[in-house]
Amino acid sequence: MPGAVGVSRSRVPLAAVLPVADAAALAAALAAASVTAGWPGWPAVAYFVTALLALSISGLQRLRICQRASDQVGRVLAAVTAPVLVLLPVTTAATALRLVLWSAGLVLAFRLAAAAALRAARRRGHLTEPVLLVGAGPVGEQILGLLAGHPELGLRPCGFLDSAPLAGQPGLPVLGAPADLAKVASGLGVRRVIVCFPDDSDEELACVLRDRSGLRADIWVVPRLGGLATAVPGACLDEILGVPLVPLRRGRAAGMFLKRAFDVAAAAVLLVLVSPLLGVLALVIKLRRRHSVLFRQVRVVGSGRLAEIVKLRTMGSHPDADTCWVVPTRQLTPLGNWLRRTHLDELPQLVNVLRGDMSLVGPRPERPYFADQFAREIPRYDDRHRMRAGLTGLAQVHGLHGDTSIHERVRFDNFYIDNWSLWLDLVILARTLTTVAEFRRKGKASVPK
Repeated sequence: MPGAVGVSRSRVPLAAVLPVADAAALAAALAAASVTAGWPGWPAVAYFVTALLALSISGLQRLRICQRASDQVGRVLAAVTAPVLVLLPVTTAATALRLVLWSAGLVLAFRLAAAAALRAARRRGHLTEPVLLVGAGPVGEQILGLLAGHPELGLRPCGFLDSAPLAGQPGLPVLGAPADLAKVASGLGVRRVIVCFPDDSDEELACVLRDRSGLRADIWVVPRLGGLATAVPGACLDEILGVPLVPLRRGRAAGMFLKRAFDVAAAAVLLVLVSPLLGVLALVIKLRRRHSVLFRQVRVVGSGRLAEIVKLRTMGSHPDADTCWVVPTRQLTPLGNWLRRTHLDELPQLVNVLRGDMSLVGPRPERPYFADQFAREIPRYDDRHRMRAGLTGLAQVHGLHGDTSIHERVRFDNFYIDNWSLWLDLVILARTLTTVAEFRRKGKASVPK
């Protein structure tokens, strides 16, 4: 039974297997398809880079446990077809089609060859990876037996994690509880974790898996209803000899870099576009109220992070602004009420976005007094601080602003964080614009704080 506890001695960069195979396949496809095309150099380089990037972004370069290339034919074809658009201005449709066919065929062929070579090496005990099993029950036993009987999968179990391990568990030691996942995985050099129904509540386990700080391993979960058909595309799933596995999303470090780059570019453009409007509104506020044009307030903008956000002033001085939940309507002028209904008072926060205090999209920042109160009373409230606060968010486009349910906001905010994508940000921004337009058209909305 494989299972010696210890750090993997293999330093072969297995994560590079598919990227290298894809790069070699695309280079060969370009060489084969351009024999008679006579393209200049830059279109070929542009296609190579964009096709390789498309394969990576679509998740096709993740090294699966089950290396079955047939599941990926459609996605590979789509990934190598879209970038061919860069060649259409300098080539014919027939030549572009030839390149797509060469690329798809060679990418799949190179992947099949790489998978075959990897399986052969693993049968001989090379290029294996340590894997940690979370859950020492019957499902964990089943996974342990399958991995032991199929060395070509290349996974070497090194221990269980379970809060209440069953008696008489054969083969592997129990190294701790699921809460120790990051510490144990780091100590053993583990890069793959399989969750097999540990003896913990689903909520406790979800908290452990959600907080992946310090954990560099990929995580797969055995679904509780694995015997049922699923609507999840087969190419997005994995398996161990008929046992389905659902891969969890990796850490969002690269995605957060992309999100930040988008925030800076979009906020700079928006700030230039709305600056005339902000100038007019600031002048009107100054003439009507004789107060400072901007209202400043400290808000919680992330985990352990506070920042002073700015808004257009919509009322006079308010001695309880940090601790009063509902803004007294009588303190709002017609202009202030209109600014709040249209959310135009939030536009100066584009400066907060540029400074890095906030993002364009994310959970709305809350005052520290109420953030502490909600964290004590509402489950998962603190989880929404995993991502930088936003100018707008998924909760807001569902009408949850002002004096509305915090429980519902928490649900939407955490769903957004767990399922973040740049496309989702674009959708929320578009819906924010349509929501503001609808408020202006209908002339009604709740008054936000």
